[in-house]
Amino acid sequence: MADAAADGGGEEVAALSTGEQAYERIRQDIVFGRLQPGQRLTLDKLRPVYGVGISTLREILSRLVPEGLVVAEGQRGFQVAPCTASELAELAELRLLIESHALAQSFAAGDMEWEGRVVAAHHKLARMEERLLAGDDSGTMQWKRYDFEFHQALVSACGSKALLDLHAGIYERYLRYQMVFFIFWGPTSIGEHRALLDCALRRDADEGRRLLHGHIQGCVDVALERRLLD
Repeated sequence: MADAAADGGGEEVAALSTGEQAYERIRQDIVFGRLQPGQRLTLDKLRPVYGVGISTLREILSRLVPEGLVVAEGQRGFQVAPCTASELAELAELRLLIESHALAQSFAAGDMEWEGRVVAAHHKLARMEERLLAGDDSGTMQWKRYDFEFHQALVSACGSKALLDLHAGIYERYLRYQMVFFIFWGPTSIGEHRALLDCALRRDADEGRRLLHGHIQGCVDVALERRLLD
């Protein structure tokens, strides 16, 4: 009986692990645009792709609704949340509000270890942006991961896990717009990241927040100028 109970427990853990893996895969597929905005999420079609059952898929998609990545359509099921100009503007405003506050806290409290994280994160991002500028877009997903790691490093000494978690959630929804529409504005973005690094090393929070405002707003402006959104 003990062995049977142990086996059952192992199967339950394995099932939970499989469900969590599917959740992360679907989430990333939405963020990185493999599942397109407005796409209907048919459970029967998703089941063989993600390797989980209908009930697990329904639970995963329900979890993604409050995250703003999936829309529930009542009896008709689920679809990927659409991308709109108004939501991008709202996410940009929220990201700026949260990241500006965390940035100031982090610049004030950051130590040498924090400086090392910021410099290392910027180095990886700068190298990837150079590749993009040269026309090599094969590392697009890696570019956005490095972009997040750099911004995360800048605020990582803010002293609040809740603030960092909130920032990560908003950033990921904002990131979806950049990935779906591949918003990269070349030398401007590269220069702004370098300037943010310099501000961090000087502990110049006022200039850092000013740069951050232009950096985030630039994504919105590029999307609107290119008429990428309604």
